[in-house]
Amino acid sequence: MCGKFTALATWREVVDFSRPLTGDAGVRGAADEGGDGEVYTYRVNGMLPVIVWDAELGKRRIVPMRWGFPDRQDWRRPQPIHARAETVDSLRTFREAFHDGQRGVVVFETFNEGEEVTKPSGATAVQQWTVNPGDGQPRGFAFVWRRFEIADLPVPMLACVMVTVPANELIRRTIKAREENPRMPAILEDFDAWSTWLGEDGAPPAAAKGVLKTMEGVTWTASPEPGKRKRR
Repeated sequence: MCGKFTALATWREVVDFSRPLTGDAGVRGAADEGGDGEVYTYRVNGMLPVIVWDAELGKRRIVPMRWGFPDRQDWRRPQPIHARAETVDSLRTFREAFHDGQRGVVVFETFNEGEEVTKPSGATAVQQWTVNPGDGQPRGFAFVWRRFEIADLPVPMLACVMVTVPANELIRRTIKAREENPRMPAILEDFDAWSTWLGEDGAPPAAAKGVLKTMEGVTWTASPEPGKRKRR
């Protein structure tokens, strides 16, 4: 399952990418390390620029959040990091956030999926593949987020998890052929889906769940990461 993806290098670029929807320009943060045209790699347990709907202000904002809810035994450990679309509205871990409209969007360019492979020694390893839409169009992952009060921290932690759906034909065929129930990120199809997922204009939770679909019919590419073993 996806644990790494790329996006525009600076938080300002992320805002620019979604500006027709946010009206929030000039937001900057920890990802402001790259220059124009560069990309930034986001990983589990790192900070993500999450687009949320601020009902009080009546506009979208970008808020930094950690990828992964804090584990009950050790908040430093991100667990869980994913939520299934089928149960995001009913599973105790996620349902309150989902129904309260704590849903977000993170813009991406490419994302990674892991293929479990068997080495000649019999040991297993994970071969990382990069999935690339390749057309430069803005797309967003669906996330659910929560605020956590943690005794060791001076302020509440904002943490999020990626919503997943059944894998599409491309990923099933090239990466997940050995898995019985392969998954992929829930990708919001268009800007209207972004609006519905975020709960703008009073969109109810049922409508938000309805936009969590497997994106089929794609002409994307999937290739092993450079320097890794290629699939035979």
